Amino acid sequence: MKRKFEITDAKGGAAFTVRVVTRSTSTELAGIQEDGALKIRLVASPAGDPAANKELVAFLAKHLGVPEAKIEIVAGANGRDKLVSVEGIGTEDVEAKLNPEA
Repeated sequence: MKRKFEITDAKGGAAFTVRVVTRSTSTELAGIQEDGALKIRLVASPAGDPAANKELVAFLAKHLGVPEAKIEIVAGANGRDKLVSVEGIGTEDVEAKLNPEA
């Protein structure tokens, strides 16, 4: 069954939730959670570490084609579930570039 990637229109861009899995062998998209969150595996550890957040922002910037400065972790910076806001990109573009099930 195909899961729905939940993306919300935000002021000047898009917002979505991410669940990070740390201590992976590579940084990669890992699917969509049942709650609609995008699952991303990171090499860094642990999830609340500033290095993990930096790795996540760099990964998202690369895949979305936006500068890292346009990406903000709005909530959950110290946990594995994060709310991410991306300025200057629409929900359709985020869906096309990040949804592994699209």
